[in-house]
Amino acid sequence: MSTVFKKIHCTAEEYLTLERNTLYKSEFHDGEIFAMTGASRTHNLIAFNIARELGLQLKNRPCEAYIADMRVKAAKARSYHYPDIAIVCGTPEFEDAHVDTLLNPTLLIEVLSPSTEAYDRGGKFAHYRKIASLCEYVLVTQDQFSVERYVRQGDVWILTEAVDIEATVTLESIGCSLKLREVYDKVLDEVDQNLEIE
Repeated sequence: MSTVFKKIHCTAEEYLTLERNTLYKSEFHDGEIFAMTGASRTHNLIAFNIARELGLQLKNRPCEAYIADMRVKAAKARSYHYPDIAIVCGTPEFEDAHVDTLLNPTLLIEVLSPSTEAYDRGGKFAHYRKIASLCEYVLVTQDQFSVERYVRQGDVWILTEAVDIEATVTLESIGCSLKLREVYDKVLDEVDQNLEIE
């Protein structure tokens, strides 16, 4: 999801009240609201492909997957975000009776956009790392075949990267796998063209 970094100052409570009464999504960090814009066709296709593949693998298992609209709270970072995909295994925990803010994700996935890539890799990942339940963080690139997987091992996050269209990424925290060919279904030609231009 693209983010427009237009700051509005308020409390977390004011943010949630605004967020629940508007048609537009925004993220929040330490007293500032950041308005969000829509995602590109490629971004949407990749996010849907990932959700479809993981949804099939998680069927009849004690895990829930949410795409785009489930807000995640990183309490220690004083922030709220909308990851492209959030998965929780076990009993989901929510901030309140609205059941629209997840507290205990197991895995978070972001499809990188040109306008948000630096933030997804930097500040947002720093916020996510403060969520005790989070075991894996995955970044998926739109313009090349690249899936980066960060796995928590104690206080350290270990990176592995898959860059071959025939590669498979194993998501140990949820017992699933992603084939890059499926991740990039319907956008293979566009990514190939981008790689040729480079």
